[in-house]
Amino acid sequence: MGSSKWRKVKMALGMNLCVYVPRTHGHIDDSSSSPPPPPSFERLSGAALLSPGSYRSLHSSAPSTPGSNGHGLRLSNSLSMSSKKTCSICLASMKRGDGHAIFTAECSHSFHFQCIASNVKHGNQICPVCRAKWNEIPLQCPSLDPPPGRARVNPVEWAQSNALMTVVRRLPPPRPNHNRHNVLPIQTPEPAVFNDDESLEHQSDSVERNSSSKSNPEKDDQRTMKIKTYTEVSAVPWLNSSDNFTILINLKAPASAPTSCENIGINQANSPQVVQTSRAPVDLVTVLDVSGSMAGTKLALLKRAMGFVMQNLGPYDRLAVIAFSSTARRLFPLRRMSETGRQQALQAVNSLVANGGTNIAEGLRKGAKVMADRREKNPVASIILLSDGQDTYTVSNTGNSQQVPNYQLLLPLSMHNESSSNFKIPVHTFGFGSDHDASSMHSISEISGGTFSFIETEGVIQDAFAQCIGGLLSVLLKDLQVNIECVNPRVSLGSLKVGSYPNRVVSDGRSGIIDVGHLYADEERDFLVSVNVPAEISSTETALLKVRCVYTDPLTKELVTVGSDEVRIRRPDVAGQQNASVEVDRQQNRLRAAEAMVLARTAAETGDLSGAASILENCRKVLSESVSAKTGDRLCVALDAELKEMQERLASRHVYEASGRAYLLSGLSSHSWQRATARGDSTDGSSLVQAYQTPSMTEMLNRSQATLLGSPSVQRLIRPVLSFASNPKPR
Repeated sequence: MGSSKWRKVKMALGMNLCVYVPRTHGHIDDSSSSPPPPPSFERLSGAALLSPGSYRSLHSSAPSTPGSNGHGLRLSNSLSMSSKKTCSICLASMKRGDGHAIFTAECSHSFHFQCIASNVKHGNQICPVCRAKWNEIPLQCPSLDPPPGRARVNPVEWAQSNALMTVVRRLPPPRPNHNRHNVLPIQTPEPAVFNDDESLEHQSDSVERNSSSKSNPEKDDQRTMKIKTYTEVSAVPWLNSSDNFTILINLKAPASAPTSCENIGINQANSPQVVQTSRAPVDLVTVLDVSGSMAGTKLALLKRAMGFVMQNLGPYDRLAVIAFSSTARRLFPLRRMSETGRQQALQAVNSLVANGGTNIAEGLRKGAKVMADRREKNPVASIILLSDGQDTYTVSNTGNSQQVPNYQLLLPLSMHNESSSNFKIPVHTFGFGSDHDASSMHSISEISGGTFSFIETEGVIQDAFAQCIGGLLSVLLKDLQVNIECVNPRVSLGSLKVGSYPNRVVSDGRSGIIDVGHLYADEERDFLVSVNVPAEISSTETALLKVRCVYTDPLTKELVTVGSDEVRIRRPDVAGQQNASVEVDRQQNRLRAAEAMVLARTAAETGDLSGAASILENCRKVLSESVSAKTGDRLCVALDAELKEMQERLASRHVYEASGRAYLLSGLSSHSWQRATARGDSTDGSSLVQAYQTPSMTEMLNRSQATLLGSPSVQRLIRPVLSFASNPKPR
């Protein structure tokens, strides 16, 4: 058995969803003449949105023994029993007499009538649990009275209406058409303009009360960004001058302040009391790859991860879902994640079916259109893109080293970060598995101002999403701009080392600007600025520069300005014992590591893997001899561990193509933006590679990993992160 199959077996057994019975040479099969089961039997089904109760049932029950002719992955009997108690689409319990009709399919799995009818309306004709093909499906149609004792059979041509009754119709036998291409299931026609986003009118009153409420100065100070500056040394002899003197500018966003709020009714059984963070609500568009390569386990885990995202969005957050393969469609419009919105979104995502090619550009175009056509806008907006393949429609990557693919074509011009338009919405990309195009996903994130995460193993997808939304749900600063101004007329700026952030130095060298954008709660940014230090004749100190930051509070929409003290250095007669700043040295190490990653990637792309590994090894040696490394600095330890991991992924061309390139680019994305990305085991609590994780990200990761455990005691600890309540407490 191949290693890839064993990986699927271990994952399936670890999730307690199925057992694997391999076919052996001595296997006795009484029905050898029967055709083999379809390939989908060897994959996990779409039952990824099972309730925690289902997981507990699976964990406590022994798997059923497969029949003599069985092989591949089989769902256990406990799953079937569990699915009779819980609707696998909306995750709510099913009890007879509770006011909800229950549909039991011919495969014996049961669902709420409303849930499964909506599932069928989106194009599914197979059981979401066991993937069995149904001959009879529930359908909603105009309520015409049928003859007594009979259910009316609805012709295929009837349009679906909202004044409805639920009936069952028999599907006609499939007619093979070998000339027809695989396309996404068709639902209702899309509007020409996506201006049907759900209104934010109920939230506006809450915003006004929040912004008008007066609070004491101490709490206001806690919600203000902090600025610190460090010089590479504290003194320079007055007769000496320097053309490249380094100053570190450290910015830190305020911490989130949790407050209690009333139950919002997501799930009365699982969330009796919630805790919220006073934060800005989010408009989130997820652009999901549902091409043929996503079939089976990948799609099931994607559905589960999307369910986690929905459960953790608050009632003022809005979500839209775009699905793409050969074409793209808006699966779910921009709706608030109220209890109703969440259930509808779950049903829509659970209807996804994988087939077709990979048209990333079309998916992003439709995602950008959802954002551009909005009638109303939440303070924070972001797009999440997930794909496991390579775009085969817009960008041609033939492997010819002379032809560099133009990945900018994958993004609409309005989404380019350097564009003059006000449409600045970051795209956070997630490359799934070993076959995705890491270069294109990294380019999309860099161009738009987002991050690139590498999901190496299928089971990590939910954790990767959790880390990302943990940040998005904690934005406290918006449109942050850093202004640097020289104080001394003889001092001028040299370079601004700021990673991927847009920046510029004014022509006279007297000032510079860094466009930072949004900051999450507790996030920090470190920028290195070089200036010239002139010789002094009589002064005992020299004033170099001052820093001023301007940003918008996304909750109150107020413009906030924060300034620093002047950066000064002493000018003694002679140089005494000079201790280099550990803070400055630490950030210089980060930049050295990022530069080594860029050089190593360039060497690896030309086929020089040994040269790439040598570049990383030399960087590790330089880091180990630095001042901060000798003090046991945690960032230096993490950088060394990351560079070592990258070296190991340069062992061969095959390893580099499968995971080395993606791991390297994800690390480069993280250090360029100083923001956490998922790569390798970085979402594991024991990993050393956890740079830039904030408390909000860590909390959301813990929630994700707790839900995967399925423990009843752990499940009670899970709480959704909400946007501000309708009756917020004064700040």
